Amino acid sequence: MSDGTPVLFDTRIAVMLSSDLVPWQELNVTAFLSSGLSADPALLGEPYLDADGVGYLPLLGQPVMIFTAEPDVLAAARLKAVERGMRLAIYTREMFSTGHDAANRAAVRAVHSLGLDLVGVGLHGPRNGVDRLTKAARLHA
Repeated sequence: MSDGTPVLFDTRIAVMLSSDLVPWQELNVTAFLSSGLSADPALLGEPYLDADGVGYLPLLGQPVMIFTAEPDVLAAARLKAVERGMRLAIYTREMFSTGHDAANRAAVRAVHSLGLDLVGVGLHGPRNGVDRLTKAARLHA
């Protein structure tokens, strides 16, 4: 049980979404990017257990900040994250028209890094580094 003291994390998880997405796309991209970031077991908390003893899967162990941004801001954040060696997940516009994971990977593989039509970027890294990369974005309303 928490004593009410806020927990300060050394790292930050952020999801940046293109500002032109419709609501179902925002939710879809956020879910996919979060799942990619959660592939790192170190980011997961402990499994949940309710008072009846029913177990539930662990969730990310720290908050996820959700932002919206213009496409050029997403592209710049992706480039800087790669340059800085941050953990990074991406979602491209082409992935909306595919039907499975292998097709998603093929869609990304077919495009050079600077030509990716990004609609979402998931970041994990040092708090100040992620803050710098999301500075030109807006918190999702």
